[in-house]
Amino acid sequence: MHSNLKYHHLGIPTKEKHDGETYLEKFKVYVSGYDTSPFKIEWMRFEEGAPSPELVKTVPHIAFEVDDLLKAIEGKEILIEPNSPSPGVMVAFIVDNGSPIEFIQVSKK
Repeated sequence: MHSNLKYHHLGIPTKEKHDGETYLEKFKVYVSGYDTSPFKIEWMRFEEGAPSPELVKTVPHIAFEVDDLLKAIEGKEILIEPNSPSPGVMVAFIVDNGSPIEFIQVSKK
């Protein structure tokens, strides 16, 4: 178990439109709720042909902020390789007990 896990958000796939959606063109997904939910619930509505794995498109995931992304995923079943969705942010997904888990490393400035 990784000792420095800090809860970041819960991502829930949906087919329904939500108020305040933001479109992430690279991932063909609309996201909403993260900025307004006190518990950081993020709704994710994927477009047809979105490149994310089916598991991420259909099963909720929990995301944790970590200090060392590569260490956090070491020896785990990798679902999405480490990548940078936005400047200063690295993410990767693993599979644990059949569920997608996201790890996020934010550059400290």
